Amino acid sequence: MLDIVKSVNGVPIRLTSERWFHIVENHNDLAGYYEEVLDTVENPNLIVKGYRGALVAQKEIYKGHYMVVIYKETKENDGFIVTAYISSSLRKEKVVWQKQK
Repeated sequence: MLDIVKSVNGVPIRLTSERWFHIVENHNDLAGYYEEVLDTVENPNLIVKGYRGALVAQKEIYKGHYMVVIYKETKENDGFIVTAYISSSLRKEKVVWQKQK
């Protein structure tokens, strides 16, 4: 196990070694973005519904580029990160949470 952060719903979300290796193996541009991945779950700008109950947290990390982290809340007290990537656009459909300005 690597780290645990709390989602906006207060659910502990795990980032395991296996998932981190999956992320950087498939998106090697994320190798230096470990803290940003965790921070996106803890302090997102926007969360939308993903597939099969997953949540998609999004946060701008630099102008026009967004960290996107897909995670699941499996119980009130447990969840895990599935994957992460950087995108040049925000997904704005099926918003479930948005940061207040």
